[in-house]
This record gives sequence, C-alpha cells and structure tokens, in this order.
Amino acid sequence: MRAADADREAVAERLRAALNEGRLDLHEYDERLQRAYAARTYAELDTLLVDLPPVPPPSQPALRSASPTAQPSTGRLASFALGDTSRWLGEVWWPYLRVLAIVGTVWGVTSLLSWELLYFWPIWVAGPWGAVLLLRTVGGLAGGEPRRQAIERERKRVKRERKRELRANEPDNPPPAT
Repeated sequence: MRAADADREAVAERLRAALNEGRLDLHEYDERLQRAYAARTYAELDTLLVDLPPVPPPSQPALRSASPTAQPSTGRLASFALGDTSRWLGEVWWPYLRVLAIVGTVWGVTSLLSWELLYFWPIWVAGPWGAVLLLRTVGGLAGGEPRRQAIERERKRVKRERKRELRANEPDNPPPAT
C-alpha cells in the first residue's frame, strides 16, 4: 500500500527519537531520514524501523523533560512543500534582487543628475544573471534541491543539538590526575 505524508513524518519523528536516544548515529539517521521521505510504500517505511523499538522506553520521557536542550524541534521537517521551497527560492533569488536594486538605483540617480533618461545598462546585469538563475531554479525544483537542503539543515541542527547536549553533560572540573 502507498504511504502518505503523515506516515513518512511519523517515521521521521521515530528516527529523530532514536537519534536522541543514541540508537542511531548522525550518518545512519541522515540516510534513513532521506529514505523515509523518499519512501512510497509502507514496506519501505517499515524497513527503516525494523531494528528499533516501537516506542521509547518508559524512563525516557522523564529524562527528556529534565533537559530542555534535548527536545527535538518538530516543526522544521513537518513538510517539504511550501516552506522549504520558498526558503530555497529566497536563497537563490535574493542576492540577484538586491544587486538589481543597487544597479537600478545607480542608473536612476545618474539619469536624474544628467537630466535625461540614460541608456538602461542594468539590463546587461539583469538579463544573463536572471537567465542563469531561471535555469538553476527549474533544475533545482525538478531535482528536489529544496528538500535536500532542508534535510541537510535538519541534519546540521541535530548535530549542533547533540554537541550542545554532550557539552552540557561534561563535568565542569575534571578530577585531578594522581
């Protein structure tokens, strides 16, 4: 049977919990997370969880509430649809739009100061760069680039969170060597 987005998200949540429990390392988590979001059937999703317990042990919730930094964020990978796509599009197009605003302003100011409408030279900046960005956008959307970047951001966030957690668990003053 075909899996739904909610099923993939439930598996992703279980994988995040397994990472936080120490059952998966970051590399394995990343691989399984990518496979979870690419899964089409329940069978593909089941293979990702077959070696993990179905629910966290009963003592885990109490430990989790004691450490606020150990709480995983649930909102980032909730959907790869509009939020991640718009973020990726902003990262791709925002520098272009800023440069166009600058060169357009320079052209406008020079036209005002010369008291005549000058040749619109910013088209030579906007045209080729815009064509390249358009090709990159079409190729990136067709190839799933927003989703890949969202997975990479989540992987880095989890890695930072784990490092923070490990630093918090380190003793402040190690015992003196004798």
